[in-house]
Amino acid sequence: MINKAIQRGTWVVLQNCHLAESWLPSLEKITEETIVPERTHKSFRLWLTSYPSPKFPVTILQNGVKMTNEPPKGLRANLLRSYLNDPLSDPSFFAGCTNNMAFHKLLFSLCFFHAIVQERRKFGPLGWNIPYEFNESDLRISVKQLQMFLNEYEEVPYKALKYLTGECNYGGRVTDD
Repeated sequence: MINKAIQRGTWVVLQNCHLAESWLPSLEKITEETIVPERTHKSFRLWLTSYPSPKFPVTILQNGVKMTNEPPKGLRANLLRSYLNDPLSDPSFFAGCTNNMAFHKLLFSLCFFHAIVQERRKFGPLGWNIPYEFNESDLRISVKQLQMFLNEYEEVPYKALKYLTGECNYGGRVTDD
C-alpha cells in the first residue's frame, strides 16, 4: 500500500500506531529505506496517528511534522468545540431527533458535562486521582446514543441514558472507586 502510494503520489493514513508496537520497527525501516526523496512522488504523504508511546521510533518523530490535538481551555471554548465537532456540526443530525425539546436540553447537559470533565484534568490530583483520557469519542458516542434513545422511546429513558453515559462511555475509563 505504501509502495503504491509512493509511486502514484497518494496519501496513506495509518491510525492508532501505538496499538501496533511490534510493527513499529518495520515502520521505522520503511520510513528510512523505502521513502527516499529521489524515488518518491512529490505529492506522497504518510500520515500517522498515535497516542504517546515509549516504543514509537524517535527517527520518525524527528523527521516528521508533528501535530497535537489538545482540548480547548475553559468551559466556554470547550462547549463551543463540542457543538462544532461531528456529529453536532451536521445540521441534519442536530435537527434529526423526534423529540427536539428534550434532545436540545439533554444535549447541552451532555456537552456541559463533557466540558467539566475536560476542565477537571488541569487541576491534577485535585481534579482526578488518576489522569483519565476522556476525549471527543466519549462525547460523540454519548450524543449518538442520546439521539437514538430519544427517537426510539416516547418517554425519555433517563436511567438508561445515565447508565450508558456515566457508567459505560465515561465511567468505563475510571479505574478507582
